[in-house]
Amino acid sequence: MPQENTSFKPSLGLVDATMLVAGSMIGSGIFIVSADIMRNTGSVGWLMFVWLITGFMTLTAALSYGELSAMFPKAGGQYIYLKEAYNPLIGFLYGWSFFTVIQTATIAAVAVAFAKFTAYLIPQFSEDLVALDLGFLKISPAQLLSIVVIVVLTFTNTRGVNSGKIIQTTFTLTKLLSLLGLIVFGLIFMKPEVWAANWGEGMWDLHKLNPDGSIESYTTIAAFGAIAASMVGSIFSSDSWNNVTFIAGEIKNPQRNIGLSLALGTIIVTVIYVLTNVMYTGVLSLEEIASSDKDRVAVTASHVIFGNAGTIVIAVMIMISTFGCDNGLIMSGARVYYSMAKDGLFFKKVGILNKNAVPEIGLWLQCVIASLWALSGKYGNLLDMISFVVVVFYMLTIIGIFILRKKRPDVPRPYKAFGYPFLPIIYIIMGIAFCVLLIIYKPEYTWPGLIIVLLGIPVYYMVARKDAAVIE
Repeated sequence: MPQENTSFKPSLGLVDATMLVAGSMIGSGIFIVSADIMRNTGSVGWLMFVWLITGFMTLTAALSYGELSAMFPKAGGQYIYLKEAYNPLIGFLYGWSFFTVIQTATIAAVAVAFAKFTAYLIPQFSEDLVALDLGFLKISPAQLLSIVVIVVLTFTNTRGVNSGKIIQTTFTLTKLLSLLGLIVFGLIFMKPEVWAANWGEGMWDLHKLNPDGSIESYTTIAAFGAIAASMVGSIFSSDSWNNVTFIAGEIKNPQRNIGLSLALGTIIVTVIYVLTNVMYTGVLSLEEIASSDKDRVAVTASHVIFGNAGTIVIAVMIMISTFGCDNGLIMSGARVYYSMAKDGLFFKKVGILNKNAVPEIGLWLQCVIASLWALSGKYGNLLDMISFVVVVFYMLTIIGIFILRKKRPDVPRPYKAFGYPFLPIIYIIMGIAFCVLLIIYKPEYTWPGLIIVLLGIPVYYMVARKDAAVIE
């Protein structure tokens, strides 16, 4: 494919960037994961604590990333920050993990969520049906539809950043307004007796709540493990806020607008998430939240609010939400591979822009891997397990702020990390606590992600050997 553009075109303003942050964060998680959090914590107080602490961590990280985005306002985002703060190997390990699981499996999971809820309206797309039986693999209509979504959004984004921008802004605004509508109606029609029971005496009792309504007490130490396990879902639901940094080369006035969009987008989503959970606890008992069918808390709540039409309301909302979310993930992800290719750490042709000034080959390569994840059906477990790695890389990136202030003091910093050094240190401490608790109490959430990261080390040296200049 001939190279017709040598640089990205700055086409995205502050609103577009903010919609990318918010739209990439809000997928299907907020409609589902509160059920698992409730089973682990057993009370309203701790349910809200998990969402608030996740929101605080997300906002703190986003405000810290503002400094890095202002220092290095170019495509690649977190990959660039890690490479500059540490070395090419650390940057590559992030990019490797990003390509093999973090971004591609997330794209697959969100696309399959779109298909699953489409089946509420069109049962022929059910995940319980078999469209193709290959003997060693059974493929459902939901999986096929998810691949169609991935392909269509990939094709749209190869037509230029403006095509992706229109989809992103339109769908993000629609789902924000839809979520606000659900919150408002839920609070209007909430049940006073349910609210009083949930928010009354015992709202801070921490215990395991089984779907049948029985409870199990925790030891003090096991309680910390339960909170950490609960945060896996909320962190996954709040992740991908950093996608706007990957597309920095296409944002107008990136030194200003990336930091602002990170702050605005994460604040908007955190407020929406907290209010959504307040609404859940106003219309559903704790047992109803914990035992929701297939963890679809939003569907159960919508039935209470809208009656039989509730399923359709939520199905349409999640279809809008996941479609817009996947667009943001697909649009931004390929810019990381582009930057890696420019450094000689990925396929050379991925570092070429097409006539529309987008990394088309990177987009299609990402499409292939995401589609394979969608076919495999294994992305869900991996995404739970990769939360550990995601937080580790966030911590390393934030530690990079301290390193770069010593290592590169002369680089202009139009924006400096808010609350430095206190807020970044608080995030690092909280991140370490989260990771240590998962290692001790939920090792199944840690070792698969670590294995994936470590597999990147020999790959790096095989690739770097072809370009010795990469190794410093």
